[in-house]
Amino acid sequence: MLWSDPDDEPSKELRDAQSKLRRMGLVVALATVLVMLVLW
Repeated sequence: MLWSDPDDEPSKELRDAQSKLRRMGLVVALATVLVMLVLW
């Protein structure tokens, strides 16, 4: 990467959306495990 290249840091909105998606994925995974345990 050249020193003249702009930083490819994601914007704050993008970072917030990514962290929200990550949390949602975690919640969905935990809910799935709970449902499987209840049904088993």
